[in-house]
Amino acid sequence: MNVDSAKMLCSAKTCCLKGSVTVPGDKSISHRALMLGATAIGETAITGLLESEDVLNTAKAMAALGARIERYRDGTWKLRGCGVGGYSEPADIIDFGNSGTGVRLCAGLVATTAIKTAFTGDESLNTRPMGRITDPLRLFGATIDTRKGGRLPMRIKGAKDPIPVEYVLPVASAQVKSAILLAGLNVPGKTTIIEPVATRDHTEKMLAGFGADISISEKPDGRHITVQGCKELKACAITVPGDPSSAAFLIVAALITDNSEITIENMMLNPSRIGLVTTLMEMGADIKISNRRIRGGEEMGDITVRSSSLEGITVPADRAPSMIDEYPVLAIAASFAKGLTRMEGVGELRVKESDRLAVVSQGLTANGVTNRTGSDWMEIEPGNTVTGGATVKTSMDHRIAMAFLVMGAGADKPVCVDDGAIIDTSFPGFADLMNSLGCKINNNGNI
Repeated sequence: MNVDSAKMLCSAKTCCLKGSVTVPGDKSISHRALMLGATAIGETAITGLLESEDVLNTAKAMAALGARIERYRDGTWKLRGCGVGGYSEPADIIDFGNSGTGVRLCAGLVATTAIKTAFTGDESLNTRPMGRITDPLRLFGATIDTRKGGRLPMRIKGAKDPIPVEYVLPVASAQVKSAILLAGLNVPGKTTIIEPVATRDHTEKMLAGFGADISISEKPDGRHITVQGCKELKACAITVPGDPSSAAFLIVAALITDNSEITIENMMLNPSRIGLVTTLMEMGADIKISNRRIRGGEEMGDITVRSSSLEGITVPADRAPSMIDEYPVLAIAASFAKGLTRMEGVGELRVKESDRLAVVSQGLTANGVTNRTGSDWMEIEPGNTVTGGATVKTSMDHRIAMAFLVMGAGADKPVCVDDGAIIDTSFPGFADLMNSLGCKINNNGNI
C-alpha cells in the first residue's frame, strides 16, 4: 500500500478514558438547517452548526443559490432565505466535496424550481449512485443528466410547471425521502411519500418547525408523509444537538478500554438515530442516559459510558435504518466481544462513501479479526485478543478512518489508517478530542 505519511494517523492501546465532553453538532440537522433557512422568509439563526467540510460545502451551495449567509464570532450562523421557489441560478457548478447528503437533498430543492444547476464532488462522491433520487425527481418534471450509471457530475433543469408526486420508497433511505419532500415544497398540490420501513425523521420535524404544511400518518402499507406545496416557510431559531454518529466512536472506545468512564453531553436521542446505543446495551454495555430534554423538536440528553464486557449478538435487519452509519464502529466493538456477532440487512453499506462492508472486512482481517461478509450481512468472530499492527486503507471514508483508530485504543499493537485528513469531512478535531480523554492518536506512527 502506498501511504502518504503526512495523512497517516496511528492509535495505540490506552489504559483508560476519562472525562466529560460534547461532540460536534449533528451533521444531518446541520445540512437541513442550512437548506431550510435558505428557503425560508426572514432570518434564521443556527447555533451549534457542525463546521465540517461537508456542511460548509452545503453552506456554499445555499449561498450560490441566492441565500445571504453570515457566520458570527460566537459561532452563530444567520441566513436570510430566498423563499420557496426563489433560488437564483448559480453562476458555476456547485462542488459538494464528499457529501452525499448535501448533493442529494439539494437536488430535491432545485428540481422544482425553473433554474439550471450542475453538481459535482470529490473522487469518492463522483462514484456513488444518484439514480435513487434522480428517478423520483424526474416524476416532478425535472430534466436530469448524469454520467453513466447515474453518477456525478449531474445537471438539473428544474421543472417549470412541476406536478405533485406520490412515491413509494423502494429502499429505506432518509436521503431519498428528504429530497422528495424538499422538491414538493414548490409544487402546487400535495406530494406524498410512503415508506414501508421508517427512516430518520429529521426533515419532517424541521419542516414542521419552519411552518410547512406537513402531515404524517401510519397505514397498513407504511408511513405516509404528505407536504402541501407552494406555502412559504418562516424563519426560526435552530439549536443543533450533538451528533450520535460522531459520539459513537467515543462510546465504543470507552467500552473496549479498561477502567474507562466518559460522559457525552447534549447528544441527540432521536429514536431513529440511536440504534447503536440499543445494540450495544443488548451486548452488555454499561450505558446510562440522563437529563433528557427537547430542543427544537429533537430529544437530547447526556450519556455516560463505562468499560464493559460485551457479548456477541445478532443485529436484526430492521434496525439498520437507525444506525446505518454506525456499523463500521459496531464492527470494532464486536471485535472485542465474546462470541459471534452477526449484522443483517446492511447492503446499504456497499454504496456509502466506500463499499463499507468490504473495507471494514479487509481492515478487520489485517488486524487479526476473523470475519465473513455476504451481499447484505457481516459476521465477526473474534479470538481472545485483537492483535492490531496493520495500516488500514480507508478508501477516502471518514467513518472507516475513525473506526479503526478506535480499534487501536484496545488492540495489542497500534492500528494506523492511511488517511486521517478525510476525518474533517464530518468530525473536525476528532484526534484532539479523543486524546483529551486519554487516547494515544498521533501521525506517522509516533505513538
